Amino acid sequence: MTYRSGSHTLFHHRYHIIWAPKYRYKVLIGDVRLRVRDIIRQVCAEKGVNIVSGALSRDHVHLFVEIPPHLSVSEFVQHAKGRSSRRIQQEFEHIRKRYWGQRFWARGYFSTTSGNITDDVTMAYLERHTEPPGRASAPRPEPTGLGR
Repeated sequence: MTYRSGSHTLFHHRYHIIWAPKYRYKVLIGDVRLRVRDIIRQVCAEKGVNIVSGALSRDHVHLFVEIPPHLSVSEFVQHAKGRSSRRIQQEFEHIRKRYWGQRFWARGYFSTTSGNITDDVTMAYLERHTEPPGRASAPRPEPTGLGR
């Protein structure tokens, strides 16, 4: 596993993101497919997002990306979907006619994280690093509800 670094961070945030055209029409073919791919690559380059892997099917987009911590997943998807929708409709008249409401992509997207550890491993780690009562030199405040 390789980590990326920012000015004050070291991170490995990977996400699998999927979204589809409105009504799941099979329009991501030919020149439209190539143009969507290029636009997504441009947005990734501008935002500092590293594309680990990606695939364009005829009716949906799959991306496996590494997003820096200063950029939220929803912000990245908003830029990628927004810019590609606008440009595709400007450049391809048949798309503009089919999606007359100025909405090329369906609302929403699917996103999941990717990592090497599970929730159980994280919980076990946190439990190991909690001091048992009586060992601390100073009284510890009660938990604030951040745990279970």
